[in-house]
Amino acid sequence: MTEKRTVPADSAAVAARELRAVFSRLRRTLREASATTDLTPSQAAVLSRLINDGPASASGLAAAERVRPQSMAATLAVLERHGLIGRRPDPEDGRRQLVSLTKDGLARIADSRRVREEWLARAMEERYTEDERATVLAALALLDRLSER
Repeated sequence: MTEKRTVPADSAAVAARELRAVFSRLRRTLREASATTDLTPSQAAVLSRLINDGPASASGLAAAERVRPQSMAATLAVLERHGLIGRRPDPEDGRRQLVSLTKDGLARIADSRRVREEWLARAMEERYTEDERATVLAALALLDRLSER
């Protein structure tokens, strides 16, 4: 039995395309404004995943980031060389190592987030009126529904 696939309304297709483009530009601008500009996007993603999800194995990180284990090993080696992550034996399986953020890694993420949030708040204050910021907040509430399952 074949599922019938409906074509989205033109307005939905345009909104999806524009939303993706705006988020892409905003993500790039925020990355440029942050303190992690010397990190690659994959290195920054691993740090972010570790702060959000906690310690993980290299293979778990590779699966979560959808990269080959060899690529994750290279990413982790760089982060470890910079003192941003550490490894310790998994208490549940001594054959595995768990990767976690070091104090420097935690500080780096916190500083990066602070810089991005400050830049974004200043930009919104300078470029938008109070009414426009209220409109952005209302739109964000609508967009948040996209992440609901």
